[in-house]
This record gives sequence, C-alpha cells and structure tokens, in this order.
Amino acid sequence: MADTVIHDESGSRFVLMRGDQQIGEAGYETREDGGIVFTHTEVDQELQERGLGSTLVGSALDQLRTSTDVRIGATCPFVRRYLEEHPEYGDLTNR
Repeated sequence: MADTVIHDESGSRFVLMRGDQQIGEAGYETREDGGIVFTHTEVDQELQERGLGSTLVGSALDQLRTSTDVRIGATCPFVRRYLEEHPEYGDLTNR
C-alpha cells in the first residue's frame, strides 16, 4: 500500500495517508503576505524513524513548488532541518 500526501488547505496542513489511515501531518500557518510557515510535523509514534517525516515534508514542498508561488518558512525544527539538508528547496524560501 503506497503512502500519499494530501494538502488539506482548510485544515492548514499536509496529511500523510496510508490507505484510509492518517499516519502523519505537517501543519502550517499562512502569513499576512500569503507565505506559509510550517509550525509542526508529526508521524504516528509506532512508525517513527522510518523516513516518513521526510517523505511528508518533501512531498509537501514539491506540491507547493508546482502549485503555488508562495514563500516557505519554518518554525518547526524538523522542517527547518529538512530545508537545511536539502538545498534544492532553497528557491521556496527565497521567493
């Protein structure tokens, strides 16, 4: 069963789904200028340490890159570290 990441705009979050079960989420706030700041990321405790957080964040960033022109920021330590370790997403933080 493949994992998928869904953008729940009304909930201001990206949701990691395995079938019909939610196994993670990355929440964000929208800034006054229309940008997005990721505030938290969590994965089901029983599934942590398997790269699912990176899958979730990477997919969320890819979706934002292709569907918006918003600037991305992060107060969430996980997302900040992900952005530091993946400079290919630097264009999202410098828009």
